Amino acid sequence: MADFKWHEEAEKQWDGRADFWSKQSQAMWNSGSRSTILPFFSTFLQKEGSILDAGCGDGYGSFLLTKRGYQVVGVDISAEMVEKANKRNRTEGLSFTQGDLTALPFKDEIFSGVMAINSIEWTEVPLQAINEIKRITKPGGIFCAGILGPTAGPRQNAYPRLYGKKVIQNTMMPWEFEQLVSENGWSVVDGQPVYKDAVSKDMANGLPRELKQALSFMWVSILRKE
Repeated sequence: MADFKWHEEAEKQWDGRADFWSKQSQAMWNSGSRSTILPFFSTFLQKEGSILDAGCGDGYGSFLLTKRGYQVVGVDISAEMVEKANKRNRTEGLSFTQGDLTALPFKDEIFSGVMAINSIEWTEVPLQAINEIKRITKPGGIFCAGILGPTAGPRQNAYPRLYGKKVIQNTMMPWEFEQLVSENGWSVVDGQPVYKDAVSKDMANGLPRELKQALSFMWVSILRKE
């Protein structure tokens, strides 16, 4: 596996998942695991602004952001995802382009906010993606990052690494992610969990932050560029 090229393999695998993902995304954003993200994110944003959806998939989340009044650009490593996004989400103030999160095709400090939901973990060197997002974000801009929590089934994509196989998922714990961004130019403003159905809000409300993160399917962090 010496010739394994992470990001080429990531593009190939996400191209192959494009049809499946497109069938699931609307339900996830409207009523599923992603339904609380945009209301949470938008409370930290200016009323108008330019937002990058980094790892946009089929672009449905990007489309919903435009409905809240933002100018949105979606970027994804998968050409198939970008094609679906362009066909599905034609609206003013919304565009999509293919690109790698570790080498974003944008000028410095042009976005007032960035959303990256379950995409940082799919880069070979997450810090490169975090630094690229910092580069294209305006001073004081907001970064909303969704990181898979310990109870998330999709983390199984990384399991073959224990057999020495090459994988394209760089799993990390939510607290590891928040430490990494805190050491590299971001301040943690807020965060909230997404739980599986078996965990009720009443059960978790009294728990400290680290235990809420430990129970989460996904942890959504709000960060500000220092």
